[in-house]
Amino acid sequence: MIPQPVQDLGYAKALRPLLFRSHGGDPERVHEAMIAGLARIAGKPSWLAAATKLLGSPSEPVEFAGLSFRGPVGLAAGMDKNAVAAKTWAAMGFGFAELGTVTALGQPGNEQPRLFRLPASHALINRMGFNNLGAQAVAASLAEQGIWRGNRAAGIPLGLSLGKSKVVPVAAAVDDYLASMRALAPHADYLAVNVSSPNTPGLRDLQDRSLLAELLTALTQLAAQNAAADGSPSLPILVKVAPDLTQSALDDVLGVCHDTGAAGLIATNTTLSRALIDPADGALAEQAGGLSGDPLRARALKVVRYLSANQELPVIGVGGIASPGDALAMLDAGAKAVQLYTGFIYHGTALVSGINRAHAERATTHSAESSHA
Repeated sequence: MIPQPVQDLGYAKALRPLLFRSHGGDPERVHEAMIAGLARIAGKPSWLAAATKLLGSPSEPVEFAGLSFRGPVGLAAGMDKNAVAAKTWAAMGFGFAELGTVTALGQPGNEQPRLFRLPASHALINRMGFNNLGAQAVAASLAEQGIWRGNRAAGIPLGLSLGKSKVVPVAAAVDDYLASMRALAPHADYLAVNVSSPNTPGLRDLQDRSLLAELLTALTQLAAQNAAADGSPSLPILVKVAPDLTQSALDDVLGVCHDTGAAGLIATNTTLSRALIDPADGALAEQAGGLSGDPLRARALKVVRYLSANQELPVIGVGGIASPGDALAMLDAGAKAVQLYTGFIYHGTALVSGINRAHAERATTHSAESSHA
């Protein structure tokens, strides 16, 4: 196993500068090349085994929504949109991975350029627009990889994030999400309902109490029907919320999740706010899209703390996690697990292993204190 300081230094001083300069410095082209490379590794078991040996780290299991994650760190949706690198994320130390976001209809997403780095802020702005191959194509890819619900063919539990197809009006969103669920549920250990991206027109309207209730009722009822048909536990349905919701709106989301049988929440998605951006990145601050990374940290933590304190559903914390301390703060705020996206881009696998170690060390300390109490 490569020591974490070596991983950290090697990524920060060598690999990250190389990646950020490659492909003309275009973040989206770099991202696509990285995912394509990981997909090739996924098809070579010996390479995966070597990566696991080099990048693995001790971790402490966590329980979430009836699932067991081998560690507290998950990959956030948006990284592996078409689930082509599903078998590589375990090798990097992740305890679970959320793939997608996937829509019922394949779509190219918004016009390019649509992804921007804000390096002084350790942040990103994206307006990708759910570019993906569509639910049927992603399901076929997962089937070809031998990934089915519960079989751990990827080494870790996999969630699939569902979004609304852009051409589908909000009034028809329920059927659109149901079509995605029917295609993808056989391959998912949980489903995440993305109603909070700022980059699909009308999507955030689905966080409105009545619209969200209709959507979640339909999805949880289908999950229950599938469970009754094959005798399996009901597929957990999680809801991903925006950081920009007011306290009243968060209360509405919580009420709907409780009433409809949702299994948990993911907090938070990207923000429309441009507060806390470093002045050195000011030229990019006016780009349309969702902001992620360090400037989101405080707000995401506040939302996680509020959600965890005001209901019993488990919460996955995501937003601005750039160090083991950030992750532990999320867990202290009530999150059961965390997810990485922007922090992973800026800090690499050393961030994953650092969080795993910090969480495992804390668990050991707590266990020792309990035994001496």
